[in-house]
Amino acid sequence: MAAGTAVEVVMPQMGVSVSEGTVTQWLKAIGETVAPDEPLLEISTDKVDTEVPSPAGGVLSEILVAEGETVEVGTVIGTLQAGEGAAVAAPAVPTDPEPTVAAPNEPPAAPAVEATPAAKAGTDDERRSFVSPVVARIAAEHSINVSTVPGTGRGGRVTKKDILAFIESGAPTAPATPASAPPPAAATPVAATPDAPKPVQKSPEPAQELAPGEHSERLSVMRRAISEHMRHSLEVSAPVTTAFEIDMSRVVAIRERLKGEYAEQHGVRLTYLALITRAAVDAVTQWPWINGEIRGNQIITRSYINVGIAVALDDGKGLIVPVIKNAEEKNLLGIARAIDDLADRARNKKLSPDDVQGGTFTITNPGGFGAIFGTPIINQPQSAILDVEAIVKRPWVVNDENGNDSIAIKPMMNLCLTYDHRLIDGAYAAPFMRDLRTNLETWDESRY
Repeated sequence: MAAGTAVEVVMPQMGVSVSEGTVTQWLKAIGETVAPDEPLLEISTDKVDTEVPSPAGGVLSEILVAEGETVEVGTVIGTLQAGEGAAVAAPAVPTDPEPTVAAPNEPPAAPAVEATPAAKAGTDDERRSFVSPVVARIAAEHSINVSTVPGTGRGGRVTKKDILAFIESGAPTAPATPASAPPPAAATPVAATPDAPKPVQKSPEPAQELAPGEHSERLSVMRRAISEHMRHSLEVSAPVTTAFEIDMSRVVAIRERLKGEYAEQHGVRLTYLALITRAAVDAVTQWPWINGEIRGNQIITRSYINVGIAVALDDGKGLIVPVIKNAEEKNLLGIARAIDDLADRARNKKLSPDDVQGGTFTITNPGGFGAIFGTPIINQPQSAILDVEAIVKRPWVVNDENGNDSIAIKPMMNLCLTYDHRLIDGAYAAPFMRDLRTNLETWDESRY
């Protein structure tokens, strides 16, 4: 019987700006059979959580990167034995992923070279100076000298996981020490063993010092990315929020009339979010700075509108913003279909990197959980985000044809726009919201 062919499984490139990924879960165990394109593992990056399909059919013979480990794009993370006679080549997951991840393409004799301290040091000196843009930004934000951070990447390179662990450990974050001066005493043991994370772990993390009744869990890759992104937004923008009350009577009536037709004839759920998104896109075309950004000393506007729709994941513990591209070209049915599709694929980890990139304006919908007012944070580098709140029946003053006032029960909704005051003033944001309110309160079916 012919022997199976070894097929390498590598950490995929999940977007141009993504340099590394974290293995969150292997969906197959060593020795299990996998079909071509069947989901093999799940990975997490700064941009998206997704499943990685098997590059070939066969048997999973090696797992080189354990769950929770972060490695560079292109790193070999596992091996398949494909074809007839496929057999398991390595029955166990290595307990120490560092040697395997550091040089996954080495021939069988490589472990002996890896074990030689002199050779290892030479590699580290050449490679540790290079870090990804993500690591460089985090280091700059925390005034960290990257050379003092233990690196577990290839050749001792410092990965995002390494620098976040270094920060969490409470290690010193002072600016880099000049070469002529002796290094700080606290940094000496760390620098002495740059390829081992154990010295960092010796310093107790504050989060682990728990009082009775407290529990601790590590931040996920997605949660860390959200944390960094939101903090960065507050650092670079000047956010202001304006709120409008909207009478949703006409929208409620139209949705009630159309939702059955959409479901039966098109297989699409017609949600309030779809109607609001379509009305907002129409208003944005009249106020292009809402869809713009500040880039250096220039104001960038666009002839297209890519709407990001915030989707909650994992019972609200995660958030991702897939994008409806060229939303200005879509009618109400097209918007409803796009929201349905993106939300479903987001929750089932089927999004591609392209699905979460290129957004120019974002809509978030906490109203689905009953919220009535919010001040969302702008999704950089955009300039505005629309917050959709719950529809609540309230008493409302109305006028008859003779100008007489009366009180009626109306389905009312708050819409809140957070915008970057560096670019957008209240005198620009308020007319945009006025036009959006008009679109919703006088919904014209012939336009949408």
